[in-house]
Amino acid sequence: MPPLARFAAASLAASALAASAAQAQDVPRVAAATAISIPGANTIRPQCEGGKCGYRMSAPQLLALAEKLVLERKFDEARPLVAALNAAPGMELPYNFLEGLMAMGTGDAPAAEVRFRTILKDHPGQTRVRLELAKALMMQGKLSGADYQLRLAESDETLPEDVARIISNARSVIRSNRKFRYGFEVGLAPDTNINSATSAETVDVNFGASRVPLELNEDARARSGMGVTADAYASLRLPVSESVSIIADSSVAMVNYAGGDYDDYTAQLAAGPELQLSQATQVSLEAVGLYRWYGGEVAARQYGSRLTLQHDLAPTKRIAFQIDGRRTESDLSSGYTGWQIGANASYEQVIDKSAILSASLYARRDIMELDAYSSKTAGVSLGIGGELPLGINAGLSGGVSYSRYDAPQYVFSFDKRVDWRFNARAYVGLRQIRVAGFSPSVEYRFLKVDSNYDLYASTRHRFEFSLARYF
Repeated sequence: MPPLARFAAASLAASALAASAAQAQDVPRVAAATAISIPGANTIRPQCEGGKCGYRMSAPQLLALAEKLVLERKFDEARPLVAALNAAPGMELPYNFLEGLMAMGTGDAPAAEVRFRTILKDHPGQTRVRLELAKALMMQGKLSGADYQLRLAESDETLPEDVARIISNARSVIRSNRKFRYGFEVGLAPDTNINSATSAETVDVNFGASRVPLELNEDARARSGMGVTADAYASLRLPVSESVSIIADSSVAMVNYAGGDYDDYTAQLAAGPELQLSQATQVSLEAVGLYRWYGGEVAARQYGSRLTLQHDLAPTKRIAFQIDGRRTESDLSSGYTGWQIGANASYEQVIDKSAILSASLYARRDIMELDAYSSKTAGVSLGIGGELPLGINAGLSGGVSYSRYDAPQYVFSFDKRVDWRFNARAYVGLRQIRVAGFSPSVEYRFLKVDSNYDLYASTRHRFEFSLARYF
């Protein structure tokens, strides 16, 4: 049996509804004409009055019968029983679950997805439901979403070994067949510091043996504003053989402010071969190109390559290592032209079946034509994100980095420049809500730079209210 089919069969292997059913109360009568035999219960005889007969069942009895009919794919007979469950207190979970199974059985995967997400928004620990949601997403071709749900499901340590293995195989099939995906979002971003500048009105400069305060004009000081944002990404994976694929990733981002002096546009493309060394390990080598326009000028042209190694330590744990080297050129100043070499190590782990914890260490060496712009940087970041009750996707992350420059900027100081950068991000999205296919989100970013050069010390707060669509 193919891995996807085996996965589909295994996802129906057990029911997680008995606990909620045991606490439910009686439900309304169900019309019938003959005696009913329910697994685990005595045969129920009809109660007749005035020439009409019916049954009164407890919620566990009704649930057992409804589930039996659904699993036997007798959907027409099951529908009135499942509808009756909706009227019983405490039966929202089994009602939505069985409705989802019937929708799946009739080929209505979008309706099934809605039912399963309705359950998970309040019960994110329901692994059985998450597996069915993954199957519904796979039926719609939403392979990235299905892979994400399967990865969360794998964190359930109570999964039987054969089911865990089938899930792992299904994820491998998804990765090999996920050829194209893309998404984009638009939004508004109020920002306290659109030019990432100092809030100081004056800075001290060296004038001979003396220090003289120099008044900054408005262009050199922090300015607030409202930006219009847009972001888009696309990725392509073309299998060449059983273990080799050609991958390509592209992204564009823009922030547009009134006046255009601080407009920021970035476009990046990476492409190259990926080799599947084993089921748990893959390595890729990509050529990378980047363009960044700032205030109408080319702030950076970059071209180079990056090598990435990724390994799954366990179904719920992953590590990755990346080396990135590129040439950078700038029309803003020839001093920003040179080489940039970086390395990154990251770790990810699924937490509590519904969130992913990530941590990374990174280092970068900038070798520019002007020593005052050359630097060594090291940093660390930590984040967590995932699904919360009520259908909320949320994330929280933060990091700190240290940069030391090769030479002083003598006009400001005879000491070498040293920067500490602190950043934080909080994100909340509502993928349950769709407006013409778009989902709303709000994001907050904080950036603070502490520098021994007053000109480069800054604080920035930025909110972004967006509508995003994922494919």
